[in-house]
Amino acid sequence: MDRYLLRYFLAVAELGSFSKAAARVSVTQPTLSVGIAKLESEVGARLFERTTRRVSLTPAGSKFLQHARRITQEYEAALRDVSETPQMKRLRAGVLSTIPARDLERVVAQHAKASGGEALEILDSTERDIANRLSDGRLDVAITILRPGLDSFAQERLRTEPYVLFVAANHKLSGALSIEGGELAGETMIVRRQCEGLPEISRYFTNRDVRPSFSLRTLSDDRAMSMVAAGLGVTVAPASFKAPGLALVNLAGFALSRDVGLVFSDRMRDRDGAFIEAARATYAPSGAGRKVR
Repeated sequence: MDRYLLRYFLAVAELGSFSKAAARVSVTQPTLSVGIAKLESEVGARLFERTTRRVSLTPAGSKFLQHARRITQEYEAALRDVSETPQMKRLRAGVLSTIPARDLERVVAQHAKASGGEALEILDSTERDIANRLSDGRLDVAITILRPGLDSFAQERLRTEPYVLFVAANHKLSGALSIEGGELAGETMIVRRQCEGLPEISRYFTNRDVRPSFSLRTLSDDRAMSMVAAGLGVTVAPASFKAPGLALVNLAGFALSRDVGLVFSDRMRDRDGAFIEAARATYAPSGAGRKVR
């Protein structure tokens, strides 16, 4: 039942006149008459007795009046309750796809403990897509790699981490602290296709005349690291990818690292909030909170 039909009915019942009721609800009298006829059809009973002098309720109309008033009162009470309920602030956060899932898990878990009414919407995406969405305001903040292309945004560095070689925990190189790239000449490699440092990694091995065979090329970092742990091959990744079943080894002469940080859209003037504090708390052991710009 449409609510406007109840408004029409209550106006006629209270004023005893179709013309006066039409004026109250700001419609023409023919429109109101059509509405009342529709309502009577829906309830299956005649609601008004019409005479040349006055409009009065039928017995069915008198019964319906009680329900109509109660429905209207409950509807208005519901509107008041909703309008008085504090609205949750929604934060749209981008997360670079090469941020380890467990890091994001810790951020979200920390946010859940102290969200303070902040609703969270997360987009997992690429560097370019995140930058575009920050530019046009479709994202408020992002956890991503700090690059020169993001210099126009306010930034906060959370962690600087080196790229290292990952091998299975039972691999023959698992106990080494550092090796020369040439020692990997006979190894099978796993390629993380979304790796930001892929050109530098390829150049490092090419310069050492290492041209390994490849057992897996994947867009999924989780799959890549799982397959390293399973012994399918070795790979180069940020040190934060360390997990059970994996051992990391430094590559001599390979100084590549990445800065992980918060990047804020221009609309994000208040650079505080539950998600941002959760990110800072998650990365704090590695030196969070240092402003870049």
